[in-house]
Amino acid sequence: MFEQLGLIGCGLMGGSFALALKQAGLVKRVVGYSKSPSTTERARQMGVIDIEAPSALLAVSGSDVVLLAVPVAATEATFKAIRHLIHKDMLLMDVGSTKRDVVDAARRVLRDQVGVFVPAHPIAGKELAGVEHADADLYHGRQVILTPIERTQTAQIERATQLWKALGCHVRQMSPESHDAAYAAVSHLPHLLAFALMNAIQNQKQGADFLALAGPGFRDFTRIAASDPAIWRDILMANREELLGQTQRFRQALEALENAVKGENPDALETLIEQASIARAQWRMNAIRPQG
Repeated sequence: MFEQLGLIGCGLMGGSFALALKQAGLVKRVVGYSKSPSTTERARQMGVIDIEAPSALLAVSGSDVVLLAVPVAATEATFKAIRHLIHKDMLLMDVGSTKRDVVDAARRVLRDQVGVFVPAHPIAGKELAGVEHADADLYHGRQVILTPIERTQTAQIERATQLWKALGCHVRQMSPESHDAAYAAVSHLPHLLAFALMNAIQNQKQGADFLALAGPGFRDFTRIAASDPAIWRDILMANREELLGQTQRFRQALEALENAVKGENPDALETLIEQASIARAQWRMNAIRPQG
């Protein structure tokens, strides 16, 4: 049981975390701060938070667990705003979709207190942003990736692990570098492709007519294109090196398919499609690969 959650960022991710802690009986009170006062007020009205803080620093004051649920580009500024009240017994986490930039900011700003920070990435979300879409069950059954660094306190890693498990999450650990490489492939590139596909179609003269004919497959493939533009701008820019490596690999795979079509080689085309079909059929979300 935590006495107080200091919530910085009362949107979908932060609001869902607060509701989940409350539903699980893991926190006595939640003090929240958002850049927009109307968001903080709405969070209080919804019961997501109990007390509105006028600043990020005051949301941290008296808290034994603090969650940063801000855009990744705002992480360093947030660390600077709260560092004077961070202490050795506090558990500090974030929910950012990139990790190398976040841990670099933590090292620069938190310095001797960086050991209390456990970087976290819950693999959860919705296309609809905002506290009004907060959901106490958003994280249940989902993976949470922790990316501690060499100075992260073992005790804080354990506290973070137990907290997320208490919310029904599957917790894994990996390095920030491995995290960003993996999610460039399975999250950041798919978003980039969905954005590109929607733009490619709508920029055609008959784009609107084409979209009117689209069915469930198109709906499922492009769902993530409706994601928050500012959030995904920051994520893609923060992980640009890994992302650009993945775009090159994608181009190679697309070129192989194109060449089979151009060369009127149905056997080669079928083989490439079969490779993808088998890989997709064998994939299971949240599957844990054996170590060794």
